This record gives sequence, C-alpha cells and structure tokens, in this order.
Amino acid sequence: MNKRQPSPEQGPFRADQLRDGDRYELTNGHPIYCAPSGRDHAGPNATGAALLDSDPDVQWTGVDAGYSPDPGTLRAPDVSVAGRTGVPGGDGGWIPEAPPLALEYAARGQDEADLRTKIADLLAHGTRQVWVVRLIGPRRVEVHAPGQPMQTRGVGEQLLAPGILRNPVPVAALFERAAAQDLILRNLLQRRGYADLDAIREEGREEGRDEGRTEGRDEGLTDAILTLLAARGLTVDDATRERLRSTRDPDLLRAWLLAAAQADTLAELFDA
Repeated sequence: MNKRQPSPEQGPFRADQLRDGDRYELTNGHPIYCAPSGRDHAGPNATGAALLDSDPDVQWTGVDAGYSPDPGTLRAPDVSVAGRTGVPGGDGGWIPEAPPLALEYAARGQDEADLRTKIADLLAHGTRQVWVVRLIGPRRVEVHAPGQPMQTRGVGEQLLAPGILRNPVPVAALFERAAAQDLILRNLLQRRGYADLDAIREEGREEGRDEGRTEGRDEGLTDAILTLLAARGLTVDDATRERLRSTRDPDLLRAWLLAAAQADTLAELFDA
C-alpha cells in the first residue's frame, strides 16, 4: 500500500539517493512510501513470481526489483520479468531500464491513485504490459499496455505476453498455489526438453534404450527435480544431491519429480 501527496512539479529527490532496503519509490522526483505486504498480498505474490520465473523463455525475474530509467524515477513492481533479453544490465545498483512485463497485486487498502501513477510510469518508460491482480472482489487481472484501453481477464481466461513468456498464464494460477505448481512443473520440464509430464511417462515406456540414453534420461529427471526444488525455495545439501544423482531407478525418479511439485521439505520428497 502506497501513500503520497501527488504533485505535477518535479520533486527534489533522485534515485541515487535511495539505497537497497529503503521503503520508498520515486515518481517525478517525489517519494512514495511502500508499506510491508500483509499475508493476503505476500502469499499470492510469491506464487506469481515462481510461476513467471519458471517460464522456459524467462531468464530473469525480480521481486520488488528497483528500476530507475531516469534520475527522478524509481519503481519496484511486485514481480518483474526480463524475458529473452536476459539479466538486466547495470553496475549492481538500480536497473537503468523498465521491465518488459510487470505484475502488481492489489490487496485491501490499495491506493488506487498511486497504482495508476505507477502503471503510467512503467508504460511511459518502456514496459510492454502491466498485469494488476485484484485480490479484492471477483478474481480478475487487469491488463495495461501502451496506447491501449485496459482489458480485464477473469477466471477461465488466459494471459499472453508474446516475446516475453512462451506459455499462456491462466488467470486462476495467479491466485491458486496448486494451479500455479502444476504449471511450474510443466515449465521446468520444458526447460529440460520435455513437453510435459506425459512426455516423461511416454519415455519411460519406450523400449530398447542403450546405456547412454538411459543415463541421459536419469540425469534429465534428476536435473528437473533439483530445478523444481530450487524454485520452491528448498536447499539441497550435498548428501541429498548425491542420493538423487546416484539413483538409477526411473520410476523412483519420476515419483520424486511429482512429489517435488508439492513437497515443503526434503523429507516429504523422499517419503514419496
């Protein structure tokens, strides 16, 4: 939730006066205080970030990353995506550009005037789409793009970001953790060369593999498990990594892969 007094005049502050961790953004040189997120905002925010980050064409995703395309502007979308362009440049400070895709979660107490200003700032500096996920009222996502009227997508519809995301994003997946996890699993498998989970099952039914193909299959499954665990924020110790790498049972590896999409601990993974 942001609070500020709007002013059309250039303010006195610059982005280089703010440091990592400061709870302020800037618009036209004026500071905007950014309060911590509540539970209703923080949970979906984490889900949306993990989902967008897993898309096969995304090389970098930021949570509250600071973008400063000019000295008087500093904006930090809830989630921002770089897409095919890769990791944003810069010297370790604020990112000197606008993200191609920005995601904002609007929860209870959202200052609508500030939200409109933030959207305008991002679009004016090069952002191609801003998605506003409405957490209050009917589940919906507002899509903002330069020079176009705002569009609304509801549950049952999909969001598209050509040139940024490879796969469509169902609106429901930005609200529901389970729906997002199914898509994260698919996306991570695509990063490893599989179309989806069915492709792995089909591969397991094929016969006549030589030793090299079998070894490559097992390594691919192990890599998919490790990638999925990392996306869920689980730290894999050396002993666990070795256990995964040394396993040569494809059925067991597939079971662990399915469990990794929902496990909250490594113990739950191996219980599968």
